[in-house]
Amino acid sequence: MIGPGSSRSEIAEYINCAFQSTEIVEICHAIGAATRLHSISDIASKAGIERTSLYRAFAGESLPKFSTVVSVLDAMGLQLRVTEVRGRRARLAKLRTSSDLQKGAPPKKAVT
Repeated sequence: MIGPGSSRSEIAEYINCAFQSTEIVEICHAIGAATRLHSISDIASKAGIERTSLYRAFAGESLPKFSTVVSVLDAMGLQLRVTEVRGRRARLAKLRTSSDLQKGAPPKKAVT
């Protein structure tokens, strides 16, 4: 749990744990909790949104736009980072070149 006096790295870890759950509402609540540790007016200003919109975006009643999530995280000095998760992924598409498409050739296997 995070609270007053939490470091930026503790806040980041808290939000990352929510992202690992893949539950959108949990992620929104975690970001909302982090915003309440900052000046809401300052975050809203830096994120380019209204203060009331910031409250609503992470209250869990509706889902925020992705651009809002990224802007708010940036305003708090945080960013998203994508990492590989093994075992739970869709297969990569097979590679096709423009000459293959013109010749009607079957797709090549992707190199993994």
